Amino acid sequence: MSTGPTRRAVLATGIATAASSLVGGCAMGGAGGGQARDIGGRKDDEGGKVSGKITVWSWDVAAKAMKRLARTFEEHHPGTTVDIVDIGYDNAYDKITVGLRGGSGLADVLTVEGSHMPRYLGNFPGGFYDLTSLGGRYGGDFDRAAWHTVTGKDRAVFALPWDIGPCALYCRTDHFRAAGVDPASLLTWDDYVAAGVRIERATGRKMLIMDSTDTGILPMLLQQQGQSYFKGGRVAVDTPEAVKALTLMKTLHDKGLVDYEKGWDGLVTGTKEGKVTTTPSAAWWTGTLTDEMPELKGRFRVVPLPGFTADGARTSNIGGSTLCVPAQSKNPRLGWAFIEFLLTGTANQVSMLKREGLFPAYLPALDDPYLSTKQEYFGGQAALDVFARLARDIPPVEYTKDDAKATDIMVSAVTGVMLRGKDPRAALDSAARQLATATGRERVK
Repeated sequence: MSTGPTRRAVLATGIATAASSLVGGCAMGGAGGGQARDIGGRKDDEGGKVSGKITVWSWDVAAKAMKRLARTFEEHHPGTTVDIVDIGYDNAYDKITVGLRGGSGLADVLTVEGSHMPRYLGNFPGGFYDLTSLGGRYGGDFDRAAWHTVTGKDRAVFALPWDIGPCALYCRTDHFRAAGVDPASLLTWDDYVAAGVRIERATGRKMLIMDSTDTGILPMLLQQQGQSYFKGGRVAVDTPEAVKALTLMKTLHDKGLVDYEKGWDGLVTGTKEGKVTTTPSAAWWTGTLTDEMPELKGRFRVVPLPGFTADGARTSNIGGSTLCVPAQSKNPRLGWAFIEFLLTGTANQVSMLKREGLFPAYLPALDDPYLSTKQEYFGGQAALDVFARLARDIPPVEYTKDDAKATDIMVSAVTGVMLRGKDPRAALDSAARQLATATGRERVK
């Protein structure tokens, strides 16, 4: 079961975005310019001889998980030392960016969120070891969307995915019951809106919480339709899919189904107080519920996200991270061996899900019986199994070095539509023009 939310999860919901602007503003090249190097050597380190010491940077429960499993790795590889350093989320990207720019000072292995990895690869193309010869063979074992974040040009592999945040709809069953609505009947977002109107009339509860200072559920809705802010290297914030997503959000607002709260604390408090009936969120939200709201045991159920069509994608992704080896690593072979040990085996992955709440990007781990265990908090539902089934269908999307610029522009577009009544199509057209000018990219036609 998940422990509380990690800072990576907070970032993914759009609440903590300060660090991303630093990455997005990096100059191309710098100390990380040039061609990425291949670690080389044997393709299979199972039982192979590695030695020496590495330092690994991470934070929160991710660092806790690695500290625990690093001892097992050292036992399996006598003569090695793995030093896990919790650098804290707030400073992580400052430290990584400064190290890449200066060409020194980085650890041997870095934790980087999946959505951030393409930004670093774009800004520092020679800043990381090319792991293709060692890790490329694992591509089919990882969630497609997560794998997309660790590959560069010509499908070169620069990291391995660690955890992901498959999305579903958390439902307050007592609110649904009071309105005579079955959560399983929400097959489309139109069904969701209609149910929301019915539930609000019966209970006075709104449907979901959003923060009026960020992009809300827009990135989740875009990925559900197979895109992000860019598509094929072009600006895609005004595509028909984007218009559908923002129009849905405006509809929810116009029908009085949105409760606006400030930041992560507002989301947690509003949910705890029962202000809303649903939370469209990721697997890690289960940890927040069980840790922060134990008194609500038995009142929640998890169902797939509604689709834009009845046969459309029923999930998305929020959050998740990767492990990579920076080019300045002093012991890249040991760094790779530790990454491979940690992420390419079911036992370790399931252990990290049980103990630290890190939902595996490694698909074989999703077949473990633990994920089918019934959970008392969810009224006996095997909630993790819902996420395990959805994880295989997360649509891959494109992340770029310009995502931070896109986010800044899209916050303004979303708030203009939601709070000031602007037309979604017009607001997105204006945002696309601004983003094309800011990035020098063409727009999707």
